[in-house]
Amino acid sequence: MGPWKLIAFAAAAPTLRRLGCELRGLSVDSIFSHLAWLRSIKERFGTVIDYPLVADTAGEMARRYGMLMPVESRTEPARVTSILDDRQIVRASLCYPMTTGRNVEEIVRLVEALLTTDAHGVATPANWRPGQAVLVPPPRTRAMAEERAGDGDSSCPDWYYCTKEIA
Repeated sequence: MGPWKLIAFAAAAPTLRRLGCELRGLSVDSIFSHLAWLRSIKERFGTVIDYPLVADTAGEMARRYGMLMPVESRTEPARVTSILDDRQIVRASLCYPMTTGRNVEEIVRLVEALLTTDAHGVATPANWRPGQAVLVPPPRTRAMAEERAGDGDSSCPDWYYCTKEIA
């Protein structure tokens, strides 16, 4: 499982909780390995991991969530982060090779973007951050597209790309 991932998520946990997220760690290691990791992380790095770690020793959940990458290992899961909504639907999944750590800041940004799109019925552009303009959904009819194309608004340079500010 590795201490760095656990420590990085522990640091982000308060922010994620404010966004309504609950963290869960999952590994194919045993509960005894988890207890040893938790003790070591607290002693060596001064960090308490206050979110549950799931021991998936049979690898059932790892297979169900597509965490096994045969190129990496046939038995050890890759570094996958899945974001599930309140209905337990996977909304996003980020998969990193076993040699590459996650970008927890990007995971927080992704959660913020999903919450924004759900609350406002919009999309977020590349590298979007809270407080920046969002994308207006595309027009559904030719008439709507023509109306957008001709309105001369700088937030709508063409019918397919319009932005707006949200509060």
